[in-house]
Amino acid sequence: MKRIGSWFSATDNRWLWVPALAFLVTRLGIVAIAALSVSLIPESTTPTPYHLRGQENVLVDLLGSRWDTGFYISIATEGYRYEGVPLPSVAFFPLLPLLMRLLGGLTGDVVPAGILISNVALLAAMMLLYRLTDEQFGSSTASRAVWYTLIFPMSFFGSAIYTESLFLLCAIGAFYAARRGHWAIAALLGVCLTMTRLVGIIIAPVLLVEWLMQRRRAGTPIPQFRALSAAFIAPLGLLVYMVYLRQTFGDPLAFVHASAAWARVPQPVPQLINELLHASGGPNVLNDWIDLLAVAAFLVLGIVLLTEERWSEGLFVVLGALIPLSSGLLMSQRRYMWILFPAFILLARWGHRPWADRVITFVFILGLAISTVLFANWYWVA
Repeated sequence: MKRIGSWFSATDNRWLWVPALAFLVTRLGIVAIAALSVSLIPESTTPTPYHLRGQENVLVDLLGSRWDTGFYISIATEGYRYEGVPLPSVAFFPLLPLLMRLLGGLTGDVVPAGILISNVALLAAMMLLYRLTDEQFGSSTASRAVWYTLIFPMSFFGSAIYTESLFLLCAIGAFYAARRGHWAIAALLGVCLTMTRLVGIIIAPVLLVEWLMQRRRAGTPIPQFRALSAAFIAPLGLLVYMVYLRQTFGDPLAFVHASAAWARVPQPVPQLINELLHASGGPNVLNDWIDLLAVAAFLVLGIVLLTEERWSEGLFVVLGALIPLSSGLLMSQRRYMWILFPAFILLARWGHRPWADRVITFVFILGLAISTVLFANWYWVA
């Protein structure tokens, strides 16, 4: 217990109140903008096949009854579906709906349970992000890293029933545990990560690289060889889900095959870009361009981290950007970028220049406001 307690030993409590204050300000702003926009802007008339149910409470409706939230709700209440449905829910990984089902037994409803899980996970993730960044670059950079993450245009997903918050918590926690030498905890969080999203599998090579870096870094404790097992234990979350799919549906790769319902069929990235260049106009094409630019921006940030020889962080960002892109579909890529937290630490380092901080803050807040309005009114964002 003393070793775990050392995670949170600090000379002050800035790691608690700075993320908490930023979380409170941004979440209140998101809710206010969303609630106001619903009363002023007409909803999109686009029909949706998603399993959703309206909520009498406006806040619960905004955060728990939009787009993919319906899949997590249906999994938590009815279980997985694969055959005989147009959009098989097996494409969505099990950790979030499992937690919703468990907590829903206490709250009486999985919807508020899901909202609570996402927001608690996001707040905890930001506290860990502050600690991780503070130990490397100081409190000012840590504060900016938390702030930039919470005002990123896609950060409203962190308060809705989506997996982003849970992913951030597990990913940042795994990094922080590994840096502190708590490799068993890093392995456990890695397992949780691979049960949250398929892209969580990147934590395996990242932990391997982090282990190698610590072995070669002067002035730091050398991790034992048994710590290397964390990289090989982490994929067990994915393996457990595959075993479940094999036992239940006879197809351990059901999550891959189900993704075809969303036109997610792996193809070379140049072919994907070529199709976009030759596509006709319209809102879908505009969305694709925004998603492609988001991926390009984060790839650049990842490459910068690699040039700085921050190998584990850079690998996390580059792989985290390329793997979703290789799915053959640009849809939602900008949301997928939000979980690549080392990029926000890099931006926070650049943000010590006042002009850079102002530009990043202005662009992010403007994008967050627009995206929140669109999402709240049933327009596709990511």
